Amino acid sequence: MNRFEKILGKYEVLNAQPLGSGAHSTIYAVKDKNNHVYAIKHVVRTSPEQQRFIDQVEIEHQIAQKIDHPAIRKSFKIIRKGLLKTNEVYVLMELVDGMTLEQYEFADMLDFCQVMQKVADGLGAFHAAGFVHADIKPNNIMVDDKQVVKIIDLGQSCPLGTVKLRIQGTPDYIAPEQVRRKQITAETDVYNLGATMYFLLTKQHVPSIMPSTEPTVAKKPSKECKPVKDLNPDVPLALSSLVMNCIEYQPSDRPQSMNQVHQRLSMAITQLGRSDSTDGKAQSTSADR
Repeated sequence: MNRFEKILGKYEVLNAQPLGSGAHSTIYAVKDKNNHVYAIKHVVRTSPEQQRFIDQVEIEHQIAQKIDHPAIRKSFKIIRKGLLKTNEVYVLMELVDGMTLEQYEFADMLDFCQVMQKVADGLGAFHAAGFVHADIKPNNIMVDDKQVVKIIDLGQSCPLGTVKLRIQGTPDYIAPEQVRRKQITAETDVYNLGATMYFLLTKQHVPSIMPSTEPTVAKKPSKECKPVKDLNPDVPLALSSLVMNCIEYQPSDRPQSMNQVHQRLSMAITQLGRSDSTDGKAQSTSADR
């Protein structure tokens, strides 16, 4: 009998090697007696300073249970272990079979826009439920070969309007208001998604606004952020403009909802269609000659 059978019931570990691991967490693939496959995240706290890792997995489970959307990873069950205080947590989650966007190779710009629309839809469901993901980045978005998208790792998620006690986020994708410890809003996810798209399209990061000496002060980056289209000419102008709009310093200058992001991605898709049509006509004319 393995430890998951003891803790969660009749679950068989499919592979001794974990699917992945992070800060004090490990994820395994398991199946139940009906051959339904899941993922189990195991988190251990070995010192008081590591309490935040327990807190994050608790938050991830609680918020995932409140959002029902195909692009959000589901969380089914949580088991806490410990005598006086929880020092070990097991979470039964949806198994996501795919690659992170850092690993995924987009077929073309149409594929890119369609995947991003699904991400925007998932984040829109987050906001409609009253939450912000607050840590969108390529490694927290997964997609399979059928273009099924899953947003994962909700450990830094929080209610709309939250002011966090400390800076949380990933430096290359973090929004200015996260560094300044201002209210976290839907526009924060817009920025994080914009920084994600910028990297995926250009292979360069948005110049960081993380300060080096004053940890509570976010200043505009001294390095100019080049437009996406300047770095990747294949990107349609509508998509380049959207990405640059998403990473505006002031939240009020960004798209105000994921619905707006979705609509502007549709504009980019339309522009791609026109471009393809124009290219086809040019090739036809050249062939006729």
